[in-house]
Amino acid sequence: QVQLVESGGGLVQAGGSLRLSCAASGSIFSINAMGWYRQAPGNQRELVAAITSGGSTNYKDSVKGRFTISRDNAKNTVYLQMNSLKPEDTAVYYCAANIRNYDYWGQGTQVTVSS
Repeated sequence: QVQLVESGGGLVQAGGSLRLSCAASGSIFSINAMGWYRQAPGNQRELVAAITSGGSTNYKDSVKGRFTISRDNAKNTVYLQMNSLKPEDTAVYYCAANIRNYDYWGQGTQVTVSS
């Protein structure tokens, strides 16, 4: 059994910063790609950023230059540093990890950016 536990969400003013963390635990041999998704009310879940086991990254266009994804393979943890936050970044953020070709999801953490 694999579990992903997210932390770091909260309420912040526009222009502020937050750092999300997601730690994987359980029957893990190795983790392939890890990523962060978000879902705002009435919207579909969308990819925000992803990182491969080798460290290659890709980002949603609207967060490029503001968000940075990173991972610590020794700790099975992925991070999302979010700077210059905007009200439109408000959503529930979910982490995901591909382990043995299966996608596991965290429970989600709320990020709210006030104007």
